[in-house]
Amino acid sequence: MGEAALERRSADIADYEVFTRPEWAALRATAPRLAEGEVEALRGIGEELSLQEVEEVLLPLSRLLNLHVLAARRLAEVEDRFLNRPLRAPPYIVALAGSVAVGKSTFARLLQAVLARWPVHPRVQIVTTDGFLYPNRVLEERGLMDRKGFPESYDLRSMIAFLRAVRSGSAEVRAPVYSHHAYDVQPDEAEVIRQPDILIFEGLNVLQTPPGASVMASDFFDFSIYLDATESDIEQWFVERVLRLRGTAFMDPDSYFHHVSRLSQEEAREMARGVWRDINGPNLRENIAPTRARARLVITKVRDHAVREVALRRV
Repeated sequence: MGEAALERRSADIADYEVFTRPEWAALRATAPRLAEGEVEALRGIGEELSLQEVEEVLLPLSRLLNLHVLAARRLAEVEDRFLNRPLRAPPYIVALAGSVAVGKSTFARLLQAVLARWPVHPRVQIVTTDGFLYPNRVLEERGLMDRKGFPESYDLRSMIAFLRAVRSGSAEVRAPVYSHHAYDVQPDEAEVIRQPDILIFEGLNVLQTPPGASVMASDFFDFSIYLDATESDIEQWFVERVLRLRGTAFMDPDSYFHHVSRLSQEEAREMARGVWRDINGPNLRENIAPTRARARLVITKVRDHAVREVALRRV
């Protein structure tokens, strides 16, 4: 990390109260717990996430969010009473940001599970921004296939319309579905969001601020989380994931990346490193990492995926 980047990170951290993992774990109080079998079922490919990790990191977070949800509901009730309108509890929207391969999907599933254990908000749904990528045919027409995941590859207008509809309390909102197997948005599929208590909105770009935009995704968020790690660790996780998929999901002839299964391990490793060097690394540095300072909570992981510290914004 360069000197300028270190200075920016120091300035960012100055806005946060930083907790060591034991300090953060002490805040979990009586948060409802998960069983070991539930953690195993929700764990991502190659992630050695333990029940202890869930209890020390996710449970305190679930307690914090539980308190935030209750406070948001009280505030909404005050406004409804002031305006003489029927009382309603709008969905509480949690944004989850971070790089490719940093573990967002597993974290989102575990957060969904621990939040749903609280009796006051049992209905928790996850939507990923992958579904708001432009279809491959559009990316190809615009010469953006090698920029998939960069800000210009997303249909931001549809994303904002979706978030606005969820926030307004629409009975049903349809979210587009992305298939990693087909590496494309599925035109005939949709996930139906039916007034959840909490919506977890997960993706690379959730905290980005498009230049010139009058409305952005973060305008609809109640709370935001950034999963952080050093770039070298994330790159290693990405390469390891590609190598694992080479012998599993990519073996399927219908997989978009089936050709990778025919590469030798070293060839696949070099291919993955090239993808990181040319696409994922630049996207992280230019577009994703700069949004870290906009998150309410920053969770920092180390090489073995374990959480080292948690930083909560105080200003």
